[in-house]
Amino acid sequence: MRLRRAGEGAITVPADAGRARGPYARRVKRKPDVLFDVAPVAVTLLDGILTIVRGHPHTDPELVGPALLAAAAALTLGARAPVAVLTFLLALALAVYGGPTMLLPALFALFAVARLRDRPTLVGATLVSAAVFPLSRVLHSVTVPLPSLIPEWVAICLAVAAGLYVRARAEQLTGLALQAAAEERVRIARELHDVVAHHVSMMGVQAGAARVVIDRDRVKAKESLTAIEVSSRQAVGELHRLLGFLRQAGDEDDLAPRPGLSQLPRLAASMSESGLAVALSIEGDERSLPPMIGVSAYRIVQEALTNTLKHAAASHADVRVRYWPAELEVEIIDDGHGATALSGTSPGGLGLIGMRERAALHGGKLTAAPVSGGGFAVSVKLPTPDGVP
Repeated sequence: MRLRRAGEGAITVPADAGRARGPYARRVKRKPDVLFDVAPVAVTLLDGILTIVRGHPHTDPELVGPALLAAAAALTLGARAPVAVLTFLLALALAVYGGPTMLLPALFALFAVARLRDRPTLVGATLVSAAVFPLSRVLHSVTVPLPSLIPEWVAICLAVAAGLYVRARAEQLTGLALQAAAEERVRIARELHDVVAHHVSMMGVQAGAARVVIDRDRVKAKESLTAIEVSSRQAVGELHRLLGFLRQAGDEDDLAPRPGLSQLPRLAASMSESGLAVALSIEGDERSLPPMIGVSAYRIVQEALTNTLKHAAASHADVRVRYWPAELEVEIIDDGHGATALSGTSPGGLGLIGMRERAALHGGKLTAAPVSGGGFAVSVKLPTPDGVP
């Protein structure tokens, strides 16, 4: 861990600490998916280059290669604007006849439409795609037997089916993760209610008994007060036992002090000893915060660093804590391969859900995304009242 104070009320990270620099909002962007985003562009680009080098047997051979390069460029936007990309590629297929070669990038775009857009849009895109390629032959005076259109239509149907399958699978996994989180919260809430209700009821009964006898029988009053003390201790013990299973391996035991922002240096040092160099910076005027906000901020940092250490193949991470007038901002940025390790690479991972639950508890907002140039960033903003209530 590297920690250096520079000026009163601030801690800054050395200039060489970490690869991530600059405002978080300007640096984080969507990481391309290798299978769905990169592969279509690579295949189309390779096809275009080979067509230029080796020639093309179809009409307008001098145009087909450049058209494929333009199609590859358009496919880089496939996940952001699949309908617009498909429209461009179909128009390109009408303008430049390339036979099945020009069909391939359109199939990639149609797959993206099926995966990312609503059903009415998909139906329209499918029908238009099925009509464009026969129309392209007519416009370019290419005569082919009608049965030769069947493979193209089958390919269109397969692209649509594949996109719908990937979409359904993603929705299923997201739904399962959210359902598991919701069911767990309901179960915990019910058990907490039962535990607290039982012990509070017992304390109420004993307090009433002590009030009645305190003037005439101090021994019985003392017994009632002792029962209240025992019941309160049992309530705390039951709460610790109930929530114990939520703790990860390596968490502090139930008797340890409740963690907070003051324990971040120790957490950073522990991570550094485990092979992940952590640089901690604190900006702004440090002030007392409600204990639960400190606990939530600490746990979010702990979860992010733990998963970075286990799964991100990172060597360095920056933890930045910023005290704003009415908000606490915490960022965790690593230099790993950019795949979130929060119980998997899906945005619906259970680790990420847990951190978002902690942020939502205080009316805050958490974002997590790969970083431009490599790495992964988690940012949370928690509203903070003035002082401790």
